[in-house]
Amino acid sequence: METTGFMGGLNSILEWISRLALLNLLWIFFSLLGFIIFGFFPATAAMFAVVRKWALGEMEIPVFKTFWSSYKKEFIKGNILGSIIMLMGVVLLIDFLFLQQAAQSIQNLLLVPFYIISIIFVCMLFYIFPMFVHYEMKTFDIIKNSFFVMIYNPFSTLLILVGSVGLLLLLSYAPPLLIICSGNVLALAITKPANNAFNKMNRKHQTILENSKSNVISERGF
Repeated sequence: METTGFMGGLNSILEWISRLALLNLLWIFFSLLGFIIFGFFPATAAMFAVVRKWALGEMEIPVFKTFWSSYKKEFIKGNILGSIIMLMGVVLLIDFLFLQQAAQSIQNLLLVPFYIISIIFVCMLFYIFPMFVHYEMKTFDIIKNSFFVMIYNPFSTLLILVGSVGLLLLLSYAPPLLIICSGNVLALAITKPANNAFNKMNRKHQTILENSKSNVISERGF
């Protein structure tokens, strides 16, 4: 029997809380199942695959089945992508350690560029997993296009950055909640603005193609 009114709304809220909690527990469990090193990136991709379905209006999808299907499918590709991300992060870490030991004159020269590159790297990461589950692309194309989407959509990037930092600050005041409310809410905060940015880029690309076709037709007619 369907419930309506207050009880129906409460039931709907509790159902969504349980779905979010299940998704986060799956993310943690499958990350650990791959000993974190091999499990984290496929599990993160699978989590974003579920959240993407929700963002597209597919609210009734089976969470576990969708997660498990994506985890299996993207296990190798997710780890390849993760290895590249980790390599880029290690390079930045080495640069940071070098700057800490460098002379003050070198720090004054390179510290600001280093911070700019680090911020760009972090902001680019916001788009990598949404793009990974949204498009069929090669790994390097995902990284390259994530950079361009980040550059061409400063408002969406700022929105994701502020939202993610805000959520992390809130969660830091209640560490036990991290078990049921951490990666899932970050994925939710990132996916919608990222999808909006993708749609904006698609429309822009489509407009360019249509204008190019119009110019060709005009030139032939002339």
